[in-house]
Amino acid sequence: MDKLETEMNTYEGCGDDQTMVHEQPESAPAWYAMFMFPQEPQALYRATQEYAGYATSCPNTNFLKGVKWSPDGACLLTASDDNWLRLYDIPQDARVADCLRHPDLLLCEPDSETAEARTAEVFDKGDAADNLSPALRMHAGETVYDYCWYSRMSTTDAVSCCLASSSRGQPIHLWDACSGTIRCSYRGFNDVDEPTAAYSLAFSPDGGKLLGGYNKSIYVFDVARPGRDYKRIVTHKRKQPESIAGIVSCIAFSPIGDVFAAGTYTGAVGVYDARTYELLLILTGNRGGLTQVMFSSDGNYLYTGARQDDQMFCWDVRSTYEAVYTMQRDTAKTNQRIQFDIEPCGKHLITGGCDGAVT
Repeated sequence: MDKLETEMNTYEGCGDDQTMVHEQPESAPAWYAMFMFPQEPQALYRATQEYAGYATSCPNTNFLKGVKWSPDGACLLTASDDNWLRLYDIPQDARVADCLRHPDLLLCEPDSETAEARTAEVFDKGDAADNLSPALRMHAGETVYDYCWYSRMSTTDAVSCCLASSSRGQPIHLWDACSGTIRCSYRGFNDVDEPTAAYSLAFSPDGGKLLGGYNKSIYVFDVARPGRDYKRIVTHKRKQPESIAGIVSCIAFSPIGDVFAAGTYTGAVGVYDARTYELLLILTGNRGGLTQVMFSSDGNYLYTGARQDDQMFCWDVRSTYEAVYTMQRDTAKTNQRIQFDIEPCGKHLITGGCDGAVT
């Protein structure tokens, strides 16, 4: 998310022109119906005051670092500059909820009389500032490096309702998404046996493994065995040309879990065998440090995005070392992690940018 973005909106297509297509592509889940939006999506819910209330303790106006859907689509998880993780339950009436009348309304600055008068005028008409409140708040303690849902999370199974986070100077914590408490921790250590924090996280699709990205290494934790028991995968060695150097900044598994991709801040992407941890492929092309990698729903394509780089790359991991195509976005002048996502049918990719728009 852009550094100046301080509110979270949930969108859906509104209006009579919305068309539902009942035919789903083979790669889409059975429950998913592909939608066509002939007009711009409209905001349904917003959470602005929730983040502005903590802004006084943050030097950068408590900007959002990202929003992630739970695997079952029932919850949202956010991280922000105040070092809090917030979990939101999607209202059950979201499908029939009214669109916000003023989705772009931001809280006024304390010394801005004009903005304050405009805000009061709008609110007098019955528009509340927030209509989405967090169900849980979890304090991470320090700067949040990464966070992710348990891959098999379902609200119908309380045991599976959990998430992982990594913060500066702390081990990986596994949080209970029902109570907001820490269930257990996974500790990584560097070459001199000092505790070190993971920069990126990813659960395997079967939920049995938790991968953490470290400096020139990936640690593989058994989810059922917390503590410091892990397997270390060295991603870079001196005089070893076939390796990816630098901090492993992002990790993603293919949908079936046979391979995973790891990106580094040096701009390289490695594709690994998830069973033997052998490096299968090295992809280079992004000019900046990688901030996100993501597989298509069929596992044949890999999408990569980087900081200080206005291009996203699409790679065919089956047959080529060259990018299939690139996509443009306004991220050439920021070091922030600008997220992107792909809808389940695989037809559309959506990304943020520094221009204040979601593309």
